[in-house]
Amino acid sequence: MSNELLRKIPKVDEILVHDDWQELIKSYSEGIAKDALRQYLDELRVDIKTGKVLSIPVIDVIVDETRKKIVILTTPTLRRVINGTGTIIHTNLGRSLLAKTAIDAIITVASHYSNLEYDLEKGDRGDRHDHCIAVLRKLTGAEDALVVNNNAGAVFLVLNTFAEGKEVIISRGELVEIGGSFRIPDVMKKSGAILKEVGTTNRTYIADYERAITDNTGLIMKVHTSNYRIRGFTHETNVEALTALGKRSNVPTFYDAGSGLLYSVKAEGILDEPHIFQEIAKGLDMVSFSGDKLLGAPQAGIIAGEKDFIDALKKNPMTRALRPDKFTLAGLESTLLLYLDMEHAKKEIPTLRMIHEDVSVLKTRAQRLARQLKKKCNNVTVSVVEVYSEVGGGSFPDVVIPSYGLSFIPHNMSVEALEARLRNLAVPIVGRIEKERLLFDMRTILQEDEPLVLSGLETALSNGQ
Repeated sequence: MSNELLRKIPKVDEILVHDDWQELIKSYSEGIAKDALRQYLDELRVDIKTGKVLSIPVIDVIVDETRKKIVILTTPTLRRVINGTGTIIHTNLGRSLLAKTAIDAIITVASHYSNLEYDLEKGDRGDRHDHCIAVLRKLTGAEDALVVNNNAGAVFLVLNTFAEGKEVIISRGELVEIGGSFRIPDVMKKSGAILKEVGTTNRTYIADYERAITDNTGLIMKVHTSNYRIRGFTHETNVEALTALGKRSNVPTFYDAGSGLLYSVKAEGILDEPHIFQEIAKGLDMVSFSGDKLLGAPQAGIIAGEKDFIDALKKNPMTRALRPDKFTLAGLESTLLLYLDMEHAKKEIPTLRMIHEDVSVLKTRAQRLARQLKKKCNNVTVSVVEVYSEVGGGSFPDVVIPSYGLSFIPHNMSVEALEARLRNLAVPIVGRIEKERLLFDMRTILQEDEPLVLSGLETALSNGQ
């Protein structure tokens, strides 16, 4: 039966002269169209052999299916998504959104030539690593700084520069794994450094570090355990004690601070996220942190510290492999400049604005959207509910922020089916399922995206009629 059906598939030559095909190639490149056609016919043959298809489609249907394939082939895979999850720095959804000034700066250097590596004052070759440095010095209190492509790269570069073939002393409780299976011991191994863990998972004292120092010690390292906390019977050696030990022993000290907090959050009751300026003031030789987490900038790794150490990092050949591009530098510097006026930064940087958004504003937005949905959709129960947002991105793992959102219980399909349909819209909407209902947290839904949320829900629910 399958062999008989396979013989009935229209020949490619017949399809290529069909009127529908001639109309198709008026809109799309013939080469791309032929690739899509071959892909469709290959899949059709497989479906016939496995019994999924029991009849041969006519040519106009084949051309229509080819058109759908072309759309898929010519649509970028990296797409805009509406985040209704309530996780502000959502690693899977692109982490931090950029401030408008950062976006404008990136567009400017993307569409014009720039002084990326040109010294305008001297009229000679410049250094891309000079960009961002003045504002980083002011915001961190460090003598100098270096920007690389991400914090994983920053950690690797520090380890490779100062501890290749040497031992790095680190507390056992700080041998963390973060997203993407990035493990501190694995990075050390690749950098050429030798791991020397001290203490125990829950308790490490300064004496543990002191006993571990030898002539082959290259670095004392501390890692902020940003995505988990150990509670109860614990002891953590503080930065001040480590820097004092480093100075006595003539061993550099390095702190991987993770998320990159540039302002105090004590007023919000959050006490244990490292504030970069304060950590540098404790005498650390180097501190590294991310650009696209709490900082709210493009993906970058920033190393701030004493000038002699930063100069040594710049001389490492790996620095070229890890260097940032002009878009990163433009977006990062524009974001950092906003921090010079902290109140302005909280309004202009989306990550900070979402963290500090007043819950009453979120409630009002949720109520307004709920009223609109009830007028347009009668096949779903819509409720305004209290929910809790998370900062995300490995930051503040114990902290939740009160928020308001929308709860959806569809009448004509399962909650799982509605969630899947919303994910497959032209502009996907991602929420979370909780207690047999779909939730959208207003804290992470941009106000400008509300019309798309409304139309997307209408589309998803109407398809279930």
